[in-house]
Amino acid sequence: MTSMRVFVGIDLGSTTTKAVVLDEQRATLGRGITNSRSNYHLAADLARDEAFVDARFSLLDRALEAAGETGAEALDFRKRLLHHFRKVQRLAQLAKLRERARAAATGERLAHHGAALPRVLDEIFDEIEARWRRPALDAARSDFFRDQAASEFGRLVEQRAGRELPFETLMGVFDKTIIQVENERIDLTFEGNIRRALAECTAREPPERRARREAAVVAAAEAPLATVRSIGTGYGRQTLPFPREDIRSEILCHGLGAHVTFPGTATVLDIGGQDTKAIQVDGDGIVTSFQMNDRCAAGCGRYLGYIADEMNMGVHELGPLALKASRHVKINSTCTVFAGAELRDRLTMGQRREDILAGLHRAIILRAMALLARSGGVSDEFTFTGGVANNGAAVLALRQLVEENYGRRTINISPESIYTGALGAALFAARDAARA
Repeated sequence: MTSMRVFVGIDLGSTTTKAVVLDEQRATLGRGITNSRSNYHLAADLARDEAFVDARFSLLDRALEAAGETGAEALDFRKRLLHHFRKVQRLAQLAKLRERARAAATGERLAHHGAALPRVLDEIFDEIEARWRRPALDAARSDFFRDQAASEFGRLVEQRAGRELPFETLMGVFDKTIIQVENERIDLTFEGNIRRALAECTAREPPERRARREAAVVAAAEAPLATVRSIGTGYGRQTLPFPREDIRSEILCHGLGAHVTFPGTATVLDIGGQDTKAIQVDGDGIVTSFQMNDRCAAGCGRYLGYIADEMNMGVHELGPLALKASRHVKINSTCTVFAGAELRDRLTMGQRREDILAGLHRAIILRAMALLARSGGVSDEFTFTGGVANNGAAVLALRQLVEENYGRRTINISPESIYTGALGAALFAARDAARA
């Protein structure tokens, strides 16, 4: 069987690591994302694994179509299979988290709690597992296991914590063990988990249809993929296990990725975990000027993560809550160091969380607007990229401030905006391979 040649781009950010796999026609075959961690090599490997999982699902779509599986029924099967596959992945990670939490609870440091701590932890994990096993469970609101688990665990700890087991003790076990699980290589690959997901999806189907769909899954799992070249970029690009010639500036990658996604792009704003980039590109996606704030995480994804921790929320919950605001509270500083104190002061004054968060999002975008002005302003078309582009409150503040300062502009935001840098890196990989 002839191998399909593919090209890989990896964007190692300070908070998330993204990977994109392109096929020989430079179309996106797969995307993957994971939390960045102190072990950068592991983060890169996990993002690449996830991108190849997504690529296998793309190949499955092609195999189903070739087998005559088209229309609403085939689409429904694909959605159910993906849902069960993600459930298998989440449950595998949850089992490992439970194992690590029990080990911590029975260790010497926490032995004074006796049997109470392991018992309560088991009750919490039993409830999370039961919820995640439900067939009708909606897709997780966050892409990351850490956020999914933290949201569920924190909610249940609030219900059970008391004098016998303080909130801080239970959450301390979680905080310690989630880091351990994140730094373990658990088998979450397509080949390692698809058959269990498939069994749940096809158990009640007619034999002929089940055989046809199983054959399509096998074809997708066994199709040989040959990585021709990989290019790395991002905040932590120098730590990637790539030769120096396979590393590209994140400015260049974001500019090219935004241009290919939206060919009319003239201005790009990327708000990542650790820095904000304002980029001007020409008609070929070549960077003509840029400004970058990389001295601290003020106004970036890490800042939002810190605010989420202060409010005991998932970072994915901040934007929806801010959109419920009736006004925005003026925030004096977006410095991460002082954010917690100012947030607590505002709450003590009786101001609503929604209004405070609306003000925080506006303050973040005001900092970005200053960078855009120094880079050359906002041209039409304007493309917003990075993880913060998925935050509805940040997008609303951006639209308002761009119109206030520059008038009406076409603002492009792709649902896959967080992958823009990885896409640019993969495109550089394909270009380099073509010139070789």
